[in-house]
Amino acid sequence: SQLKGSVKRKIEEMRKEILYHTAFIETALDDPEHISVDGYGETLQTVTEGILRELEDLIRSSDDGRILKEGIQTVIVGKPNAGKSSLLNVLSGRERAIVTDIEGTTRDVLEEQIHLQGLSLNIIDTADVIEKMGVEKAKEYAKSADLVIYVVDASRSLDENDQKILNLVLDKKAIILLNKTDLKTVVSKEMLAEQLPGREIPMIEISAKEELGIQELEKTLEKMFLKGSLSFNDEIYITNIRQKAALQSARESLHKVIESIENEMPEDFYSIDLMDAYESLGSITGETIGEDLVNEIFSKFCMGK
Repeated sequence: SQLKGSVKRKIEEMRKEILYHTAFIETALDDPEHISVDGYGETLQTVTEGILRELEDLIRSSDDGRILKEGIQTVIVGKPNAGKSSLLNVLSGRERAIVTDIEGTTRDVLEEQIHLQGLSLNIIDTADVIEKMGVEKAKEYAKSADLVIYVVDASRSLDENDQKILNLVLDKKAIILLNKTDLKTVVSKEMLAEQLPGREIPMIEISAKEELGIQELEKTLEKMFLKGSLSFNDEIYITNIRQKAALQSARESLHKVIESIENEMPEDFYSIDLMDAYESLGSITGETIGEDLVNEIFSKFCMGK
């Protein structure tokens, strides 16, 4: 449905514009007496920059598209008894994980799919990170995760294990939850911020036991992963890795066009990279170059008549 709908239309529009300007250049090079390319580089640069902006929008949409299709790969980390399993139970609405006050209860990795605010979270509750195997597992899952949720037991002082966990979220999309706010707390947002210089990570005070702060968590997730309100009919989303790679290839070719123009290279350099971009975009919709360029030249610029 993506290729039959808005994605295909957007790609066809970009290809149409690329083809027109390629045909113009080829025609001008073949018939310089009647068609001049003087100053055309400036015009082409403006056009190419416009297409690049549209490409960037599509490439950025690929993350949202995958999230809509596959869900957010989410890892919950935290010290033993911080409330990871309690949070999972609150979010899932059922007793998926075993919850107890005895540290180290969750021995295996638990997985759960949860739907919040139109988003699907594929949640992994890691094994106890205080143990060596748990830390390694947490690192392994966090590395490939879209989101890391760090659950802090705000009723207990921070220790070296917290620093190990904080290192996991430094370069990831993350949310820090200060849990157990129903008890007397000794950990504040300011204390955690000091451990994360130069990083602004959303921090939310919650009580998984009392189910407090969960709505704020949901709203934060929506802001992080869905840019504004989502419309499945009006928005364009790339949901396929191959499609994203083709868009990136087209972007690279168009950047070469800009470089050639800025370096005042001969016009035939423009058309080579333009057609490479045209072909990359065509691979998304299953269209090949074929005789497109020849037909465009004859239909728009009357060559041979």
